This record gives sequence, C-alpha cells and structure tokens, in this order.
Amino acid sequence: MTDLNPQALIDDLDSILDQERQALVQGDLNKLGELLTKKESLINDLNSITDLERESLVQLQDKVSRNQVLLDSAMEGIRAVAARMAELRRVRKGLDVYDQAGRRTRFSTRGSVNLEKRA
Repeated sequence: MTDLNPQALIDDLDSILDQERQALVQGDLNKLGELLTKKESLINDLNSITDLERESLVQLQDKVSRNQVLLDSAMEGIRAVAARMAELRRVRKGLDVYDQAGRRTRFSTRGSVNLEKRA
C-alpha cells in the first residue's frame, strides 16, 4: 500500500483482534491461521507509519494482551491433551511394575483394549 490510512488500519486490526478472540473462545483453531496472516500484514503496515499517536493504539494493546492470555491457555490445553494421549499410548503397550529389589518388569497388554466412556 502506498497511502496508508492509520485509522483504517487500526480499525481493521481491531476487528481482526475481535475475530481472533471469538475463534479462541469457540476453539476454532483453523481460523486462527487465516487471521494471523491478516493480523501480521496490518501490523507491518502500522509499523511503517512513523507518526502514529500512542493513544490510538492503547485499546489495541489491551486486546492483544487479552488474546495472548487466551492463546496461552489454548496452548496449555493442547499440551495437556498431548501429554495425556502419550500416557494412554504408553499404558496401552503394557504396565511397568517394580519388584522388591527395585527391578522393573513390564506386563504387556494383549488383545484389543477398549476405553470405557462414562457419563
């Protein structure tokens, strides 16, 4: 863009940040990638403008901080799920026990293992 309107860029970024928050709250992680591209482009455009006033960016900073907290929480949840799934895979392979001498013994599971789902 050759003629960048600072307020239009700020308004567009504000809208993107609202959409990003909505996607995070709804768990729509696919939409986040699309929004990230748009957000990065708008931020690059804003960075190229030298006469921006700090006051015009305060609300955006608040939204960015709010979304960062949501992103951190989403990542923590994803890591927890990945760890739990790894643990389930490990348990599915067998059970490790220790005898009185501290030697580890593995008991393999045989056949089909079904998870019981309870309400």
